Amino acid sequence: MNRARAALVAWTTAFLWPAVSLAQLNVVNSGGFAGPYRELLPAFERDSGLTVTSTQAASQGGGPNTIRALLQMGVPADVVIMSKEGLNELIADGRIDARTVVDLAQTPLGVAVRKGAPKPVINTVEDFKQVVLRAKSVNFVSTTGLYLTQTLFPALGIASEVSQKANGDNMASLANTQVDLVLRPVSEVISLPGFDFVGPVPGNIQFVSVFSAAVVTGSKQVAAAKRLIAFLSSEEARAAARRNGMDSVEAR
Repeated sequence: MNRARAALVAWTTAFLWPAVSLAQLNVVNSGGFAGPYRELLPAFERDSGLTVTSTQAASQGGGPNTIRALLQMGVPADVVIMSKEGLNELIADGRIDARTVVDLAQTPLGVAVRKGAPKPVINTVEDFKQVVLRAKSVNFVSTTGLYLTQTLFPALGIASEVSQKANGDNMASLANTQVDLVLRPVSEVISLPGFDFVGPVPGNIQFVSVFSAAVVTGSKQVAAAKRLIAFLSSEEARAAARRNGMDSVEAR
C-alpha cells in the first residue's frame, strides 16, 4: 500500500468511526459497586473502544465528596452508579434521566474488624449492639450510615454513645486510622485492606443496599453511556458482582 492510499484509509477510518475512536465516558460511582466495576471495566474498554474516566464518591451524606455534591459542582459525568436512595434524590433534582435507570446488584450491611483482631460473634441483635459499644472507633458512611444513625442506633438506644466514636473516613484511608470496627455494605468490606470480614448484621436489623446505574441529564454520550450500563447488567457482570459479595436484585 503506497503512502497516499495509506493516508486515505487512515482518514476514512477516522471519518467513519469518530464516536468509537474519540468517545470518552465519565463515570461517578460509589464504593458499594466499586469491586465489580473495577473488575469489569478493562473488558468493557477493550471490547467497546471507549475510554472511561472514573471518580468515586459517596451515594449520600454531607460534605463535598458525595455524588450529588460533585454533580452540583459541575464535575463531568455521563453515568452514575450509586445506591437507589441516593439516585432517587438525583432524579428529584432533575439530574438523572429516570428512563435510563437500571438496578445492577444488591448487598447486605456487613461488619469488619481490624486484621488480626478476634472476630466477634454477631448472631443476635444484642451481640451486634455489644460489639458496637465495645468498639473504640466505628466507621460508617453514605446510605447505610444514614440508616445506622437515623434508624438503627436510636432504636437500639446507643445513638449518643456511637456518635462520640463515629468515623467517616473513606475506604482508602481506613488502614491508616485507629478504626477497629467498620459497618458498610458487604461488597465494600468483604476484601477491605487491613480488615477481616466478620459477616452480615443479624437479619432482623439488616439493611439491603441496591446499587443502580443511570445516565446523567445533559450527557453528550448517551448511546455510549447506555452501552456501559447494559454491560454492567449483563450475565458476566452479575458473576463479577457475586464474586464481590453481591446478589442480583431479582433475588430479593
